[in-house]
Amino acid sequence: MAKKQSGVRSKSKPSSAKPQAKAATTTAARSTVSGPSRKDGGEVDALTAKMSGTQDLAAAMPFNANKPSEYGRASVDAPPGATAKPPSPAVTGSTLTESTSSPKVGKSPNLGINPGVLPLDRVRTDSSGQRLTTNQGVPVADNQHSLKAGVRGPALLEDFILREKITHFDHERIPERIVHARGSGAHGFFECYESMAKVTRASLFAEAGKRTPVFVRFSTVAGERGSADTVRDVRGFAVKFYTDEGNFDLVGNNIPVFFIQDAMKFPDLVHSVKPEPHHGMPQASSAHDTFWDFVSLMPESTHMLMWVMSDRAIPRSYRMMQGFGVHTFRLVNAGGKSTFVKFHWRPILGTHSLDWDEAVKLAGADADFHRRDLWEAIEAGAFPEYELGFQMFTEKQAEQFSFDVLDATKIVPEELVPVTPVGRMVLNRNPDNFFAETEQVAFCAAHIVPGIDFSSDPLLAGRIHSYVDTQISRLGGPNFHEIPINSPIAQAHNNQRDGLHRQAINRGRVAYEPNSLAGGCPFQAGAMAGFTSFREPVQEDKVRGNPERFAEHFNQAALFYNSQTRVEQAHILRAFRFELTRVQVPAIRERVVSMLANVDTELAQALAAELGLPEMPPTMPRALKKPPAPEVDVSPALSLFARPGEGGIQTRRIAIFVADGIDGEAAETLHAGLAELGAVPRYIGPRLGAVTTEQGDTIEVEGTFETMPSVLFDAVAVPDGRAASKTLGNIGHAVEFLKDQYRHAKPILALGAGADLVENAGAPAMLPSGEPDPGMLVERDGTADDMLPAFVKAIARHRHHEREMDPPEV
Repeated sequence: MAKKQSGVRSKSKPSSAKPQAKAATTTAARSTVSGPSRKDGGEVDALTAKMSGTQDLAAAMPFNANKPSEYGRASVDAPPGATAKPPSPAVTGSTLTESTSSPKVGKSPNLGINPGVLPLDRVRTDSSGQRLTTNQGVPVADNQHSLKAGVRGPALLEDFILREKITHFDHERIPERIVHARGSGAHGFFECYESMAKVTRASLFAEAGKRTPVFVRFSTVAGERGSADTVRDVRGFAVKFYTDEGNFDLVGNNIPVFFIQDAMKFPDLVHSVKPEPHHGMPQASSAHDTFWDFVSLMPESTHMLMWVMSDRAIPRSYRMMQGFGVHTFRLVNAGGKSTFVKFHWRPILGTHSLDWDEAVKLAGADADFHRRDLWEAIEAGAFPEYELGFQMFTEKQAEQFSFDVLDATKIVPEELVPVTPVGRMVLNRNPDNFFAETEQVAFCAAHIVPGIDFSSDPLLAGRIHSYVDTQISRLGGPNFHEIPINSPIAQAHNNQRDGLHRQAINRGRVAYEPNSLAGGCPFQAGAMAGFTSFREPVQEDKVRGNPERFAEHFNQAALFYNSQTRVEQAHILRAFRFELTRVQVPAIRERVVSMLANVDTELAQALAAELGLPEMPPTMPRALKKPPAPEVDVSPALSLFARPGEGGIQTRRIAIFVADGIDGEAAETLHAGLAELGAVPRYIGPRLGAVTTEQGDTIEVEGTFETMPSVLFDAVAVPDGRAASKTLGNIGHAVEFLKDQYRHAKPILALGAGADLVENAGAPAMLPSGEPDPGMLVERDGTADDMLPAFVKAIARHRHHEREMDPPEV
């Protein structure tokens, strides 16, 4: 038969190709011994039709039409990949049985869809009204007892329910992050103010009002997962934008600079600040020998040290903390033009900090203070909000600066380049599950989208590699992107297959490109639609080193210190004193002082005196003998005092003392008035339960002095009530509460007999200068209604630093 067909085709050349193809596909379709061919009601069986269609699809691409564009000048502007449309869905399918439905496999294939990147609803589970089962869905009759040979007999190995439960429990933890191990996250959105198309083709900045989903993770850097929130440390500020062109991870910190200039030194830095390996201490602290030994031998860290020793390193809340991209990035528009950019996040509530003594006590009173603060604010509907700003400048401008913008230890002062607001971010949903979302989220500096690109910052270059490598180890393999919190909302289609914990079940037999058997799909997007790197001309030798401008280490450290208020400068001195007092090797202390002499002579001299050094060590030699003159000597924007926020007392916590005999009307007036303005007032007393007021009513105590000490509150009010004042005056916790409020420069309101309690605690209403303390509102004759506006104004100031003394007298 084959011979006869061949003879016929040889006589009819114009029509020979098609019959040959049909015969070939028929033969190929039947090259099986497993059974008869499938028929779907027609004369041609389904398998033959599939093979015939496959032949037609492959024949539609007789050669790779894009191959010439892979070479020469044409290769820099990649065209979209060549494609062909299959004659039917069955042609590109894995199996002809794909339309066979069941509760497990579903009804039919989702052509062109990757359901693994659909909204998180696809993986949210709930057990309401459901019986307990094993992981295999087997109903569990008894979840209280293991299987035994008799009620007092040995447990049996066949108890698969116990084994599954215990085995899963034994493996519930994954390796924690090397740095940024302790974190807290939230969902929200980013909303663009207006189109930024002139400078970037990034879709999230494409149009006014456009909203992009985000997941944000805040974190400490040095501590392990179980460490405290309020330690002195850098804070991570990482934002995952789920854009319609893929995920963009802006992985930054709450400080705009870093300790080192090159990623080569990153392992050394982290090893130095982590617990010392011989005894595993200290936890979540830089106050030890190895850290200060390293940084004092790396003077490029001086600028970062000024920030870390400032109040920036002990934020009041994640909601009141700036964020920065740290590095210089590129914005690239549709025409391929590049603009340098630095990213800034500004909290709407202002940038505020903790007092160091307060932070230490908070670590004991509530080690989860920042995590709890973020969660409770979102649950209460007080959604944190931040404004994103761009600092944009050209390469020509950058060349004129006295510093190098590729040096991560430098900022671009706002006096040189202002920050342009481009959008706002609102965090409006807490995660459903901490582990599944906050712990498994995988940020990566390499995750960028069309319109954003890297600069040649050598620290950034190392981060581009490091994050991916870390996630592969921590999350179990190369498919960490399939974990729901990490998957994009943009459709993901590629030829990556297999690997540990693979979730996607890819349809079809093609896993390569170019191809003809899947109609060329998935095909490359081309230069106009896909990501293309900025074409930066480079003509240099391969070397290890840094440009000369990287050698200037102290100008911006001095700029930061000079830009701080006297109060903030005093806090920096106190922080250096605390840290270096805990350093055990005198030579290291002296080396740090000698380094700081290049920043500010008075600071170095004062620190030397505080450390008991018999004399000032010689000033550390500069790496750059003739440093350039800085463009800016003082930048007010670097002070926290310049960032109070939009005012108000929203989410501020205020304690209202109560005990039997309290003036209930005053207490309730304060509680209601503060709550009306968005604050969080709480009745605090000796014990839970109800107290009886002067008026004979009752007030329910909401917290106790023992479990909710002073450091958890931003202000305190003590209403009138002689009996209550006497009772509270005999409770040490109440008196200590007031002392801490005073020491930490917080507002105190005392009415009537409440003034006695405040005075007996040793908290004066006058400043050491003899002026009235604006944060001490002590009124024996004032009413709650009269004093509430002044109290609100005092709370809005956050702190009243005028009363600070070192050491404190109260």
